[in-house]
Amino acid sequence: MKTTRAIELQRQTAETNIELSLALDGSGTSKIATGIGFFDHLLTSLSKHARWDLHLSCAGDLEVDDHHSVEDCGLALGMALDRVLGERRGIARFAHAYAPLDEALVRTVIDLSGRGGAWVELPMQRESIGALSCENVPHFFRSLASAARLTLHLDLIRGENAHHIAEAAFKSFALAIRGATALDATAGMPSTKGTL
Repeated sequence: MKTTRAIELQRQTAETNIELSLALDGSGTSKIATGIGFFDHLLTSLSKHARWDLHLSCAGDLEVDDHHSVEDCGLALGMALDRVLGERRGIARFAHAYAPLDEALVRTVIDLSGRGGAWVELPMQRESIGALSCENVPHFFRSLASAARLTLHLDLIRGENAHHIAEAAFKSFALAIRGATALDATAGMPSTKGTL
């Protein structure tokens, strides 16, 4: 990896074993293997549009269901993001983005505040998309926001097709996190408190 804003991380529990490498200032290359095809597609889209170089493998207890794998991938990715940002000096901190996919339109607003919190509204009319439970799409973002210590507002403005909604959510988040983590030479510590 060509950047100093990069990390390798392993997270292992009784339910999942995750290995990942993340470079924030990449070109959007990815190698994703979670055992959940549509989730792999969504993470690949996140990597591409955030311009992250992301390699992530997850061996999870899919014989139970997809919940633990999706949740733990969110936690591991959030932990990696938190660690690679360090004290968060010299970054833009705030960003927002909209992403459409056909009839679906999703908005993401991010503050790399140092405080984890997520308000996610992504109503979908299906129970699952392939092997990915629709309820786990917002759960992924809540898990990531908690571990990354970021404030996230992510909501569906309009849309009907669950595939389009989920993919627009990941693209919108990707664009916003790319903006929030952008280096800003004038930012210093982007907080009046002097710390994040």
